[in-house]
Amino acid sequence: MQYSPPPLFKQGASARAKVVFFSVFAIFLLVVDTRLNSLGLVRQVVGTVLYPVQMVAVFPRDAVLRMSNYFVSTSTLEKENAGLKRQQTANADVLQQASQLKTENAHLRTMVELRQRLNVKSILGEIIYDARDPFTRKIILDKGSKHGVALSQPVIDDLGVVGQVTRVFPLTTEVTLLTDKNQAIPVQILRNGLRSVVYGRGQSSYLDMRMTTNADVKNGDMLVTSGIDGVYPPGLAVAKVVQVENKASTAFETVLCIPSGGIEHHRQLLILLVSNDNLPRPDTEEVRTKKEKLNRRVTRDAAIEATVVPAKEAVPGAGQKSAEAIKAPVKESTKEPIKVAP
Repeated sequence: MQYSPPPLFKQGASARAKVVFFSVFAIFLLVVDTRLNSLGLVRQVVGTVLYPVQMVAVFPRDAVLRMSNYFVSTSTLEKENAGLKRQQTANADVLQQASQLKTENAHLRTMVELRQRLNVKSILGEIIYDARDPFTRKIILDKGSKHGVALSQPVIDDLGVVGQVTRVFPLTTEVTLLTDKNQAIPVQILRNGLRSVVYGRGQSSYLDMRMTTNADVKNGDMLVTSGIDGVYPPGLAVAKVVQVENKASTAFETVLCIPSGGIEHHRQLLILLVSNDNLPRPDTEEVRTKKEKLNRRVTRDAAIEATVVPAKEAVPGAGQKSAEAIKAPVKESTKEPIKVAP
């Protein structure tokens, strides 16, 4: 059975003839446009008319691409930002380490120069940690008896005396700082050569020096080691006078000093390997406490004796008797000579 379209649709040429005609016509236009370039104006008009249609057609595609690019760019920027932050943190750490190494290098150079200037053999030690005792001021160094360290040897930095070796182990050393309450060091005022002894104050970062009334001590005077104890070489900086207290009730002045050296800024210290074979070992805590009590008693008795002298001049008989009665305990208490712990 052959199918044929209704009579209503049988108008004009057949579909096959139309295809052939338009194909030939298209080829003709292509040849004419290629040879004569006569359809350029028509192409521009058609392109202009179809431009809005093209934009509407590609709008969904462009919207999807923009959204995709936005999220990709945001993720990429977040990753780059996180990477830059990590790099910044690493650079800051490296910068801080470089700054610390630079400061430490300058300090070590100063210590080497100081070591060359000293006529005493020395060894460089590094602080491991502070002794965990709230009532003492001590540190532990990484050098011991195997490195030549011995008891009573002084420890200094590039600014002055720091302390003294009080306990030695094969690989480590305990150093008692000058600010310890049981530590004392003979000093000399650099300006006038006046000698005295400086004592530690325990938890305070200052030092005490007791002088007789009207002694030639001024604020700003520099104190150096006198060398009379045989432990500290003479001329090492110890402290600086910051306050002179003169109380009318006593015959002594209390001089407040601030140490020249310290462990607050650097970890490297210089141990002076001085010979201490003929020196007594540092006293124990019990012996130091007894000596402190004896020193206080002698100081108190001397002050009482100073107040009795005017009474002796006013009443010869009574004054002489009182003076003899007061001198008796002083004389008895000073039978044993007072030694300053090196």
